[in-house]
Amino acid sequence: MIIIPLISSLLLIIAIVLLIGLTPERITDDIMSVISPKQSLRDKIRIAQGKKKSRKLTKALNHINEALISTGKGTQFAAICATSLALLIIGAVFAMLINNIFLVPIMATALALLPFVYAKSTIYYYDKHIEEEIETALSIITTSYIRSDDIVSAVKENLNYLKPPVNGIFRSFAGEATAIDSNIKKSLHRLKDKIDNAIFKEWVDTIIACQDDRTLNDTLLPVVAKLTDVRIVNNELKTMLTEQRKEYFMMVAMVVGNIPLLYLLNKDWYNTLMLSIPGKLVLALCGVVILITTLLMAKYTKPIEYKK
Repeated sequence: MIIIPLISSLLLIIAIVLLIGLTPERITDDIMSVISPKQSLRDKIRIAQGKKKSRKLTKALNHINEALISTGKGTQFAAICATSLALLIIGAVFAMLINNIFLVPIMATALALLPFVYAKSTIYYYDKHIEEEIETALSIITTSYIRSDDIVSAVKENLNYLKPPVNGIFRSFAGEATAIDSNIKKSLHRLKDKIDNAIFKEWVDTIIACQDDRTLNDTLLPVVAKLTDVRIVNNELKTMLTEQRKEYFMMVAMVVGNIPLLYLLNKDWYNTLMLSIPGKLVLALCGVVILITTLLMAKYTKPIEYKK
């Protein structure tokens, strides 16, 4: 009974999309304009000075987009946004078809997040690759710098050992410091903003300080060692966190699986749950709890990051 109205609703949505002429790119632009409105010059200055923080949601979406572009999948971001919007509508329609108005925002939100969850899981390996390359780059460049006391030459002699995208970042720094601006400190400050990693930023700050005081060179190796420490700790925690996630998803499966199980065991209980107002509220409450706990689980079981 639900399948026919659901198919009809989907066909109606597709017809509206075709009639209006919506494209994934247009949907993406509209979504980003709502989530991340254009900032005034004053807002940009305050963010740069640390007096105002950019929105976490905007930062997360920009990170996904940049990671997909760096991995050669930049066109997929528009498809992800379009899929998210389509799933949002499908979730709301499904909740209305089962006659549970309380589930509309929950189902819509849960389904809309799925494409971004998938994207986050795919770019996790990209972030891990970046961290490994940063660790390698800082280690060999620091060794060369301590020997030569020249950061530009230390970067140049190790460029062939670096892999993308870290290679491109340091190559750009070497070219800028050699041919564009002879002020090494300014070039280092620009280099600092190209990678969003607390240990990398601390390493660049230390290099900048070393330009005035060569005795600080010995403080570079302990900074680089922090990257190794973080990697070791994350590897040790990985198994523990994986087990916790498995247990959580098993509990969620048991809660959701009880609904069809009630239909098989006792149809009166099933009808009370699905058709009565208290039953619909219970379903909505379970949906809210699952949605919130899933977000919290993802937050507290993600790999640790070094923060100053």
